[in-house]
Amino acid sequence: MGKIILTGDRPTGKLHLGHYVGSLRRRVELQNEGGYDRFFVFIADVQALTDNAENPEKIRQSIMEVALDYLSVGLDPEKVTIFIQSQIPELSELTQYLSNLVTVSRLQRNPTVKTEIQMRNFEANIPVGFFCYPISQAADITLFKSTIVPVGEDQKPMLEQTRELVRSFNRIYGETLVEPNILLPNNQACLRLPGTDGKAKMSKSLGNCIYLSDDAKEVEKKVKSMFTDPDHLRVEDPGKIEGNCVFTYLDAFCCDEDFAEFWPDYKNLDELKEHYRRGGLGDMKCKKFLNKVLEKELAPIRERRKQYEKDIPAVFDILKQGTASARAFAQQTMDEVRKAMRIDYFNDADWIKEQSERFL
Repeated sequence: MGKIILTGDRPTGKLHLGHYVGSLRRRVELQNEGGYDRFFVFIADVQALTDNAENPEKIRQSIMEVALDYLSVGLDPEKVTIFIQSQIPELSELTQYLSNLVTVSRLQRNPTVKTEIQMRNFEANIPVGFFCYPISQAADITLFKSTIVPVGEDQKPMLEQTRELVRSFNRIYGETLVEPNILLPNNQACLRLPGTDGKAKMSKSLGNCIYLSDDAKEVEKKVKSMFTDPDHLRVEDPGKIEGNCVFTYLDAFCCDEDFAEFWPDYKNLDELKEHYRRGGLGDMKCKKFLNKVLEKELAPIRERRKQYEKDIPAVFDILKQGTASARAFAQQTMDEVRKAMRIDYFNDADWIKEQSERFL
């Protein structure tokens, strides 16, 4: 089995910096490094509907937003297969088969599911589709025989559940599915980028996001309002780095070259942090530096997006071709799954012959 990479995002709006440092940036690096047999990136509209069933238009409109974000960050459709989840019916079939191999109590113990249920106030009325989200995700990963899944830290429980399902399937039906490995961001600050308000997670629903498509003025506005150290009231006061969003973002985005270019008073981030800790450095100066660092990163992304926005039919064609290619792969895997499960009735000539002889 070769190296196959799969990853994706729910189309519930534009993608933000949390998506970017948690997965998108790493995807582009992996794409450019090569060394893989296939690379699948999908728009998870089926999973988005699990908690947006009454608002399908939101999902429909977000498909193009996510596709534009993918292309603008540098994903190349010549190197990666970009597809739409709902257009691969084999995913629903495999989800059904895998659902027979996991218990309700096991799903209830999934930390990611528990957290997401609380965030959406689903405690009293959990949609079945949302509750079974880990099974759907396992189907996504295993249908494409993914060996590597680049995701954020919050998805570790999902990957472990997928690995459990693979082991159960292979134990019962024979070695068919592939057990995936997780690939986390290599920068600790990127594991879970906080929202601009200091909340643990950047989230569209919390309104604390910086979007990849935000213009320069909007990014500057959000950076200026970013949560820092609430006890750092005067410039001369010592400041705390821990829990300070500005420094978390600098950990995720800046490098020594940025200091040489934008703030030569310091050689690197360690020097800046030391000055802030001992006092004498204002928050606004740090925010201005962060804004320049972010603008350096986002400007080319914003420019590529503008170019793709000029030819939306071409973007749709990329999605259509990618989905057709992904489905061809999925159909081959499902042939193997049905054969392993002994439900490939019409393709099993020996079984048909056996049945014929049985009733002679």
